[in-house]
Amino acid sequence: MKDIWITMLAPIFWGSTYLVTTEFLPADRPFLAATMRALPVGIAIVLMTRTLPKGIWWWRAFALGALNIGVFFALLFIAAYRLPGGIVATIGALQPLLVLFLTWLVFQKQPPIMAIGASGIGIIGVGLLVFDPTAQLDTIGVIAAVAAMLSMGAGIVLTKYWGNPVTLMPFTGWQLVAGGIILMPIALIVESLPPALTIGNVFGYLWLGILNTGLGYAIWFRGIKRLQPYQMSFLGLFSPVVAVILGYVFLGQGFGISQWVGITLILSSIVMAQYGVYFAQTHPRPTVQPAC
Repeated sequence: MKDIWITMLAPIFWGSTYLVTTEFLPADRPFLAATMRALPVGIAIVLMTRTLPKGIWWWRAFALGALNIGVFFALLFIAAYRLPGGIVATIGALQPLLVLFLTWLVFQKQPPIMAIGASGIGIIGVGLLVFDPTAQLDTIGVIAAVAAMLSMGAGIVLTKYWGNPVTLMPFTGWQLVAGGIILMPIALIVESLPPALTIGNVFGYLWLGILNTGLGYAIWFRGIKRLQPYQMSFLGLFSPVVAVILGYVFLGQGFGISQWVGITLILSSIVMAQYGVYFAQTHPRPTVQPAC
């Protein structure tokens, strides 16, 4: 239970991404935002830990860095700039179903039935919480949001499958640097640097880099090591809850009955998923012996 509570902090930090992106960062620069979120803090962690990958872990670090950081960040910021946060969050809520399927495929282990039901409840809850039926759907934004969900889901499962050969912080730093290296040339080629940075811009980049990413991903990778992949994906549903609460508190966005019902369903789905893992561990299915 302690690991669950600690891991929850990561999606709570991530819930601030949409608010910080729209209110503090320079406009129309998703790749620059993604690069600044990953690369500086990743370099700082690698320099502090003084640990580099060895052997096979060079390409594994880049593969995980692409899925968990580089590709995911780029697509997430494209979606965040082109879609309302509610639509991005609703699409992201499909991730538990994807992770359930990938876990079954990779680990040959059927997920708890309760977790499958919880994923449906979670999707409905996020939809009630944040979806705006009057919002305009941007095709590129929707494609980016779906692809971001696929990238992050695959990254969760692959990180669990490969494990990590070093302690938490260098493992986090490797992936942040790898993701940042992938993102930096795209940002420099596709986007122009802003002529100047305001104090708000600097605050936004520092918040996303240090708390949202450096600390948030260290907590997240710690959770992947200790929890089941589908437990992790359900904890990610805390992110839209925090995003809506921050929008209500700081931007005066509406908060009514549907939001309360959505939050209740999301929290119920998270509890169901965690209990489903506990029940499966304490009540294993009997092995059927073949008839002789």
